[in-house]
Amino acid sequence: QGPLEAIQLEHKVIIVGLDNAGKTTILYQFLTKEAVHTSPTIGSNVEEISVRKTRFLVWDIGGQESLRASWSSYYGNTEIVILVVDSTDRERLTLNKDELHRMLAHEDLQNAAVLVLANKQDMKDSMTVAEISQCLTLSSITAHSWHVQACCALTGEGLPASLDWMRSRVLAS
Repeated sequence: QGPLEAIQLEHKVIIVGLDNAGKTTILYQFLTKEAVHTSPTIGSNVEEISVRKTRFLVWDIGGQESLRASWSSYYGNTEIVILVVDSTDRERLTLNKDELHRMLAHEDLQNAAVLVLANKQDMKDSMTVAEISQCLTLSSITAHSWHVQACCALTGEGLPASLDWMRSRVLAS
């Protein structure tokens, strides 16, 4: 345990996704392990989250259409991109795919890992992780490490596993 370990760096994470996907609920579920009441995010929320001594600075960025153009201003030094997908919103899955692939083409994200959170798995009409992976054409992503996790933001189900994956990614890099 040398002095270097005392100077702990924070790993930057951004949470993106379309409006009403559950981004803010997930951020605060990561932080407090409770479901909080949210309203649409204008701009961003940022919180520090520690996972067994690994510190993440997590930015939750508003997903309304008018705000998506500003996402790229948050990309610098990002190590992990979390894309939150509403698993019940079949109509907008192609839009999610387009946004994801546009982001990954950005030079500031060339070294970022991707975590897709298939949220709202508690709803009976939700798509499976396999369906979402296929619709997002994740298998075509070869320049980034990626992972898909089924979750429910309201109960927190799937989120501890997501944090474990994030931690193992930054420790491996």
